[in-house]
Amino acid sequence: MSLTPLLTASPAIQIHAFSATLALVLGAFLLFRPKGTPVHKRLGRLWAVLMLIVATSALFINEIRLIGPFSPIHLFSLATYLTLAQGIWHIRHGNVVAHRKAMTTLYFGALILAGAFTLLPGRRMHALIFGSAENPFYGFVLVGIVVVTGLVVWRRLDQRPHRA
Repeated sequence: MSLTPLLTASPAIQIHAFSATLALVLGAFLLFRPKGTPVHKRLGRLWAVLMLIVATSALFINEIRLIGPFSPIHLFSLATYLTLAQGIWHIRHGNVVAHRKAMTTLYFGALILAGAFTLLPGRRMHALIFGSAENPFYGFVLVGIVVVTGLVVWRRLDQRPHRA
């Protein structure tokens, strides 16, 4: 493992990776802690800001250019803005179930699923974790494990009854 691929990257990539990592950890904490508490509300606001930073910084990462400076992966930024707005709107209008669904969808879609694909061979995070590993098999295995585990946890969280 080497931080060189990240430390030599553009500021947009560094901001994106740092914010996404913080959002990943903080989001996991929020998902498994009691909901509706003052701590949940404060940390939830911080998580929302981190997600805005993640989505916005992604717009400035243009290594894959298919449509001008953008690629289909930039659609995750738009989805993040929309889902985050929905989640905030729902909780402000007292719809806790819809809020929970929006936020867990955002966590698993934008951080787990999209994040898993950054681990594929040839991507920066793959190089960060595996270095210059000759065998790309490890990256594919890790992506599979992350995606399957994420989907299982997401499904279980989605089926659990609401707790305040």
